[in-house]
Amino acid sequence: MAIKKSGKGWLADIQPGGRGGKRFRKTFKTQGEAKAWEAWLSTQVNQDPKWAPERRDTRKLSDLIELWHAQHGAGLRAGDGTYRRLKQACEAMGNPVADRFSVEMFAAYRKQRIDAGITASNMNREHAYLRAVFNELIRLGQWSKENPLAKLRQFKVPQIELTYLDGEQISALLDALKLSRNPHVLLISKICLATGARWSEAEGLRETQVGDGLIEYARTKSGKTRAVPVDESLEAEIKKHAHQHGTMGRLFGYSISAFREGVERAGLDLPDGQMTHVLRHTFASHFMMNGGNILTLQRILGHANVTMTMRYSHLSPEHLQEAKALNPLARLTLR
Repeated sequence: MAIKKSGKGWLADIQPGGRGGKRFRKTFKTQGEAKAWEAWLSTQVNQDPKWAPERRDTRKLSDLIELWHAQHGAGLRAGDGTYRRLKQACEAMGNPVADRFSVEMFAAYRKQRIDAGITASNMNREHAYLRAVFNELIRLGQWSKENPLAKLRQFKVPQIELTYLDGEQISALLDALKLSRNPHVLLISKICLATGARWSEAEGLRETQVGDGLIEYARTKSGKTRAVPVDESLEAEIKKHAHQHGTMGRLFGYSISAFREGVERAGLDLPDGQMTHVLRHTFASHFMMNGGNILTLQRILGHANVTMTMRYSHLSPEHLQEAKALNPLARLTLR
């Protein structure tokens, strides 16, 4: 702290909270006024917490990630995978001190990753993971400051067109799968087409999940159980398969490689990332084209909200048909 003579009077340059605390500067006509203000300011800092300098949080970002994993992340279905990605991102950013981690720091890291060829979708995921860490630590009382990533917007990612198979392609695929030496791949594919299941959900089915005209999916992406009706012939085929090929309660073995070979034999050209998922898209698309209800489809697919399901709404025969009758030009001709 210092009081010095200046061209305009006496300059009080004071840091009453010590190093790292807030700095105050004010000019007075006399040295006495400057000293009196200095004494008053020191009293305020000692008596009123709002004048005291904010304490530094010297923990590293990795410490917060470890804390998040121990108190919350370890209990999540995908918690370990998220934990690994968080640690990798933390290391790539140099593991900064927690209260120095900022939106500018993450934005610079994000740009570097994008320039290296990482997709915007992947960076949006990393952004969401880190933001969730701070949000959860705030709820747990382990972080008292604001979430540094709360106001950073994610990249806008163009929606990918979902591919589905038409009737001829479905027949061609099933015929190709019949030629497979894998005893499971055909029936798994039929279950996905009949119920809209994800490949992992169908492949991981157990005998106890099938019965009374229903298939119950318990190991789902959302963690919520859902049951989908199936016809008697498919249920009978599943029961027969369980008797012939089931092992330790499981209905199927690993079959994705056999499915990929079947797709190639059928001559199908599928977009990247939609290999087995094309079966789920095909179910949803045909469901809507055949007049299905969008809310029913949401429950069947197990989407948390209808926004995701609305991707299939344009396939409904009735989708936006009101536009033809309710537009102003059409109304004009009725006069």
